[in-house]
Amino acid sequence: MRLNSIFFLLLLFSPVITAQKPTGYREGFAGENNLQNALHITPYAQAKGFDNRYQGVKGSPRLFDTLVASSVLIKGEELYFRIECDLDVVKNALVFMSPGRGMLMEVPSENFAWVIFHKEGKDLFFRTTEGLILDQEIKENRFCQVLTDGPFQFISIPDRKFIEAAYKGLYSPDLRYDEYEPVNKYYIQGSDSVFYRVQLTRRSLTKAFPDKKDLINDNFNEKTSADPEADVITLLGKF
Repeated sequence: MRLNSIFFLLLLFSPVITAQKPTGYREGFAGENNLQNALHITPYAQAKGFDNRYQGVKGSPRLFDTLVASSVLIKGEELYFRIECDLDVVKNALVFMSPGRGMLMEVPSENFAWVIFHKEGKDLFFRTTEGLILDQEIKENRFCQVLTDGPFQFISIPDRKFIEAAYKGLYSPDLRYDEYEPVNKYYIQGSDSVFYRVQLTRRSLTKAFPDKKDLINDNFNEKTSADPEADVITLLGKF
């Protein structure tokens, strides 16, 4: 059986839910026509070790490093499909377990309109950057998390910085493992509909929104914040 047929059957026989519009989010599109033709599926593989001094990999290229109950909306469809999946934020692909082969498979981001992870009693909304105007353009159509909707939409593009093992040279740092270090890129949508890259700092926020300087200074301080991301969400509610 072809791999794309496997995923089609997985979705076809999984419970489906009609696309519902969370506040501020758009509805799904047409029907279930030609679902299998929308997907390009390949086996999912990660790098392996290479000599006996090597201590493996710390961290992961995946968002959660486990499969999470999710609702997935294929681009051009109007029904969400229930599936357990994760995101590889380095390859920019959705990862799921093939029921027929018992192996992880991946699907590129451009096939999806929304991926909603149901994790620890919360719904985490992900879309792609397709159609968004970013002040610092990115090469790929990336998955991004929609942290707030509204006139000052706040998104996070998750990524991982790969730090390669280095222990073979005479003056090497004797780093015997590869590491995936989490790196999130944050953007806030301005009144001109452009998403501006920001750091979660008072200085960066006031530079992006100089007319909100007093409001930012009165309500945000990354040095005393236990959760700067959550505090920025609260701050944007006052813009």
